Amino acid sequence: MTLRIPGNFVHRVVLTCLFCCLPFPFNALAFPLDFTMFRLGCTTPVVLVVGGIQGDEPGGFSAATLLATRYEFGRGTLRVVPNLNFPSIIKRSRGLYGDMNRKFARLDDKDPEYATVRRIQDLITAPDVGLVLNLHDGSGFYRPVYEDKLKNPARWGQSIIIDQEKMESGIFMGDLASEADKVARQVNGKLVKPFHAVHIHNTKTADGDREMEKSLSWFAVRHNKAAFGLEASKEFSVPMRTYYHLLMVEAFLSMAGLEFSRDFELSPAGIERALGENLGVSFAGNRIFLPLEDARPAINRLPLPKGGVASAITSKPIMAVLPCEGKRDGLCIHYGNRTVTLIQPEWREIEAGLDGMRVMVDGQEKFAPFGQIVDVKDTVIINRMDGYRVNAIGLDRGLADESGIPLTRGEFETRFSVDKGGRLFRVEVYKGKKLSGMFLLRFANAAGKKVARKHTQGMRR
Repeated sequence: MTLRIPGNFVHRVVLTCLFCCLPFPFNALAFPLDFTMFRLGCTTPVVLVVGGIQGDEPGGFSAATLLATRYEFGRGTLRVVPNLNFPSIIKRSRGLYGDMNRKFARLDDKDPEYATVRRIQDLITAPDVGLVLNLHDGSGFYRPVYEDKLKNPARWGQSIIIDQEKMESGIFMGDLASEADKVARQVNGKLVKPFHAVHIHNTKTADGDREMEKSLSWFAVRHNKAAFGLEASKEFSVPMRTYYHLLMVEAFLSMAGLEFSRDFELSPAGIERALGENLGVSFAGNRIFLPLEDARPAINRLPLPKGGVASAITSKPIMAVLPCEGKRDGLCIHYGNRTVTLIQPEWREIEAGLDGMRVMVDGQEKFAPFGQIVDVKDTVIINRMDGYRVNAIGLDRGLADESGIPLTRGEFETRFSVDKGGRLFRVEVYKGKKLSGMFLLRFANAAGKKVARKHTQGMRR
């Protein structure tokens, strides 16, 4: 047996303490759908990357999420906001209260997004920030001259946006056109197809573009910060958009003098894997853990602590656990623009007398901590413990306590598995009516009972 420790459910959240380089825990819903800012690295220069200012542009916020969770920095500091307009991300909306990227010139203090805009403005104008990158997905393919209806000057995709040619002398990376040209050359050497080429789009905001004067990047430039908008094409899949975003971001970071590494392959396929890995949520201090890479559309009667929504910890900053609209007591787990699964909770009090259970797996005795996965080839036995009872979900032995007996995959009804593949099953441990915790059995194969019974003891509480 191997015990799989779930992924890092503690986000590296950056507080406003600019001198503190330690990671802090992030409660997914302590501040519902508020944006989070991560800091990686502790030295200068400092770059701020923003994703998700418009909620229907998943390439940008997916790239920012990978920057926040899959990169390490040896020199310089990256501050990254993956989910600036989090409510709009969840709703797959450009902006629930209008376009947030048009609120940086003037904003009424009664606007629902007033506090959010003021907070990101404070991050942009922090004295040590030298470069600001705002990630977007744009329509078609920007071209300086008209080629066809998808490739022309009215399009925004595959472009690096600048507001003017140059900033005042002495501003870090202030020769905007020159810096953008260097990045475009690097990216265009790594195109998947030639027509994906990136071009520089100078909006000439400084000459009086009233719309662009309202944007985040122009706000940064007005405050003497070099700023660029990075646009991947909406004609691409999300992994492909994310690929081009990261190519552009990495080129800018290297030019700014940052040194970094990542733990995945920078290719559309490698990014698709990275975006799909380590999806999960935990509750009650990780006593309850659900991996979600292959989750069923609904997980029923999951025991959760009273007030469990507020204790949810997600594995990605663009994930959230929220009440489902139109479903009584249901909780929806969102990952960016999509709903991963629906939980029908069974609210329970938690008792913390145990950290896990002793188990015998394929003839070897091990300790199974709550909130982890136990790999089983053939047979598992959960050892008995006085005062506690075990409920293996999907098993029907007609017993009040399913500890002390051999459990094999063939005895579990497939419809009760956590995953669509039919390999992951919940084991819940109770003391009286209180939940002590839960761990998961992951069987080597998915063969098992296919026909569900109307009344199964496997759902006994």
